[in-house]
Amino acid sequence: MSLIERDKEVVWHPFTQHKTAGDHLEIVKASGVLLFDADGKEYIDANSSWWVNVHGHAHPHIGKAISDQFNTVDHVVFAGVTHSKAVEIAERIVEKSPDNLKKVFFSDNGSTAVEVGLKVAFQYFHNQDKPRKKVVALNGAYHGDTFGAMSVGQRGYFNAPFESFFFDVDYLDFPTSENREAILSHARELFSSKEVAVFIVEPLVQGAAGMRMYSPEILDELTAIAHEFGSLVIFDEVMTGFGRTGKLFAMDHCKNKPDIVALSKGLTAGVMAMGLTVASQEIYDAFLSEEKTKAFLHGHSFTANPISCAVACASLDIFEEKETIENIASLVNWGTEFIDELKTLHNVRNTRQSGTIVAFELETGEGDTYFSDIRERAYDYFLEQGILLRPLGNTLFVNPPYSISKVEYTKIKEAILSFLQSI
Repeated sequence: MSLIERDKEVVWHPFTQHKTAGDHLEIVKASGVLLFDADGKEYIDANSSWWVNVHGHAHPHIGKAISDQFNTVDHVVFAGVTHSKAVEIAERIVEKSPDNLKKVFFSDNGSTAVEVGLKVAFQYFHNQDKPRKKVVALNGAYHGDTFGAMSVGQRGYFNAPFESFFFDVDYLDFPTSENREAILSHARELFSSKEVAVFIVEPLVQGAAGMRMYSPEILDELTAIAHEFGSLVIFDEVMTGFGRTGKLFAMDHCKNKPDIVALSKGLTAGVMAMGLTVASQEIYDAFLSEEKTKAFLHGHSFTANPISCAVACASLDIFEEKETIENIASLVNWGTEFIDELKTLHNVRNTRQSGTIVAFELETGEGDTYFSDIRERAYDYFLEQGILLRPLGNTLFVNPPYSISKVEYTKIKEAILSFLQSI
């Protein structure tokens, strides 16, 4: 029995309708920006394997970090225990964060990092006997697939079977230059009640909604309004963090900083599972008490796993190399050039760029939808061209590893242009 047949017998894949899905691609090796299937065909990983492999696959510095840490401390309980790599990564993240962010809580994925942030925000007010129970988010948001994260995300689409279990959330329209004043007015109305515990956003780019992009200026204004009325602000930087917007974090583009930040994905370069929730000193201090119940009573079996921490430290080492900074700058420039070419095509609209991310909508006549039939057609076309690229419905986007070469990026660009001309 082939691996594909064995897979069909026992595996339930994410975001997959198995009734209609074809055979899954069998990958047997990954190196740099390339993936290799069982027949030896190579594919450029144009979306960094769910936006995580920022340095490419099988980076030797990360491999050495795994080996060294495994032979030192592979895992240890993190309640009542600490270890050097957990302290190191926490120190380095705090050093690279805005001045108000001082404390790092460890978890194991982006959704859980968001979940931790929400729980911390609610308990922050509870511990002071000033409970606030309302949340404000943006329409189109995606913050993960656990229940708190789903509650603050876009209703419908993925979450319809579970909505009766969600807590209530007030939504602001997605910000544009046209609706700025209306959104700011609506925000002031919501926050002025002084009942809102937290405002949560994907800063500058909404990923799963189709790489929708908005300005740091309006995010600054919304953050300021939330803070004016005592609400906390969470930036979900699970996708936007670690170079995607051209700076290390999306919040680096903003004047007004969040109180809590959720990190994952590029944190460990897609090699190990880890999430971090970074909070202000003021928030942390609200959990200090003689009453043990005011502690943050939350944790995971793999909290601050030493190997994951070592990988995160190694990933930061690579970010601090001059070559990585230059590679990100090159990707930004190549993206700008690509945008100029896309703007000349009649079946392309809403071309946009944020740092290393280039995105656009393909005009299909059926509107913008994650469930557009063009997705499967495009996905198969790019596989034939030796490119692994997963559209978000009729939204096509490119966000490859930072180690990609100009030749490889050009191959992606030419394949996209060829596909657009073919339809």
